[in-house]
Amino acid sequence: MPKDDPETTALKKELTDLIANVKAAQEKVADAKLVEKCGDLGDVPKIRFVTKKTLKGHINKVNSVHYSGDSRHCVTGSLDGKLIIWDTWSGNKVQVIPLRSAWVMSVAFAPSGNFVACGGMDNMCTVYDVNNRDATGAAKMVRELAGYEGFLSSCRFLDDTHILTGSGDMKICVWDLEAGKREMDFNAHAGDVVSISLGPEMKTYVTGSVDRTCKLWDVRDEKAKQTFFGHDADVNSVCYHPSGQAFATASEDKTARLFDIRSDQQLGHYTPPGNSGFTSCALSLSGRYLLAGSDDNAVHSWDTLKVCHTGTLNGHENRVTSISVAPNGIAMASCSWDQSVRVWG
Repeated sequence: MPKDDPETTALKKELTDLIANVKAAQEKVADAKLVEKCGDLGDVPKIRFVTKKTLKGHINKVNSVHYSGDSRHCVTGSLDGKLIIWDTWSGNKVQVIPLRSAWVMSVAFAPSGNFVACGGMDNMCTVYDVNNRDATGAAKMVRELAGYEGFLSSCRFLDDTHILTGSGDMKICVWDLEAGKREMDFNAHAGDVVSISLGPEMKTYVTGSVDRTCKLWDVRDEKAKQTFFGHDADVNSVCYHPSGQAFATASEDKTARLFDIRSDQQLGHYTPPGNSGFTSCALSLSGRYLLAGSDDNAVHSWDTLKVCHTGTLNGHENRVTSISVAPNGIAMASCSWDQSVRVWG
């Protein structure tokens, strides 16, 4: 790194002072602590998830998993260059889709269940139609969305014709899949955009970034509505609260947090019993349990309101890379570098 000239140093100091001022102002209006307010609430039981199915079929690290809107099928992407669509009830593979590039970092299932998308180090987002086959019998590739200057870190379908992507060139794009064109493309963060989570009404979304911040966006707008500070390292994962009023985050700084959108600040701060960073997070359907996949091979859970650890799901033999809760809330899928995918219920 070159030495900072005095101007840069002054600007950096100005920035950190501004952030400190904002934090101080937030603390002034924080008249109550979540833990205190919820102290008299009944405890939720320790989380009783067990592995219902272990989905075996990948032959390399599995990097991403996402449930379909039907809460039955899920898609996983692995460094073996395959996307697999699973029936989580039976544990069977429904489809195996060979990819042009093995470096998958993110997968997405359209809520309708008609399309899956993936992307990664190939700097592209590729969309497949699950219901149509190509000559080889695999799902038909309908779009290759290129033009990124960095890796594709996350993608989510807004509907069957639009997809939202975040990438390592610090940008967010919205693509029209029918035209194959970008509808929006703008700089979103001061570092790689790592994670995207859509709100329950699909009109807003939250992003997490290497720049240690999270931002709230409106799908129709290129300016962030709110910015949330607090993490001390990369925010690896964000997950919108089912109520639409808050979101959870998981970070490299070995904490998970809960941010409230209306009060514009952090409500909960969750630490694991061990000492390892988090790769992914999810919330239960009620929003009462916060789940986070960790580098220590486990998925940790907390009571979001009472801010206490409510158990650990063990079973994976290597770091958990991604978790996804079924839309109906009755199951969770997790995938790991141990090449397996587990369905918990």
